[in-house]
Amino acid sequence: MRVVLLGPPGAGKGTQAQIIATELAVPAISTGDIFRANVSGQTDLGQQAKSYMDAGDLVPDEITVAMVTGRLAEPDAVDGFLLDGFPRTIAQAEQLRDSLSELGHALDRCLELVVDEDELVRRLSGRRMLVDGEWVQRDDDKPETVRHRLEVYREQTAPLSGFYEQAGLLSRIDAIGEVDEVTARAMRALGRDGDGGSTGVPAAV
Repeated sequence: MRVVLLGPPGAGKGTQAQIIATELAVPAISTGDIFRANVSGQTDLGQQAKSYMDAGDLVPDEITVAMVTGRLAEPDAVDGFLLDGFPRTIAQAEQLRDSLSELGHALDRCLELVVDEDELVRRLSGRRMLVDGEWVQRDDDKPETVRHRLEVYREQTAPLSGFYEQAGLLSRIDAIGEVDEVTARAMRALGRDGDGGSTGVPAAV
């Protein structure tokens, strides 16, 4: 199964990505991991990306998509994957669709973790880190900063929800509750009953 996982900061995407991928027996693939592997491995794409990053510029979509496509062509991802953190824009989603088509594959599902904004602010602004023996709040976890991050997410990434809904691939998952409860909702949306069986892929929920 080939799945894209969407969700705003604080929705628990990283946690669910690992659990769901394990349940599906496919690799959880994040763009952060791909970038680090290419840059540290000094691949051609990694060196190109690093030149942009060192200059403080955004890495062009064609380089990012090429990295992701290369990762999806590796043996462990041939039978499926879960993408976390990519695509981030509709342009990237279109390039991903075309790249998968060239590999003879297609996306099976897009899961969107849905959490009320006030709950996201509560979760993120409640985080603390230990500095010199004292628990302090990071600047990027202050409520006003969190709300700005969520606004950026809505503007840049949330339109993907409509893109995948129009394609008939979207399932919205209520991401409030215990971790295992959210996982169970996601697995039902993927047509899995939790014991390896299939109940068919339902319409968006």
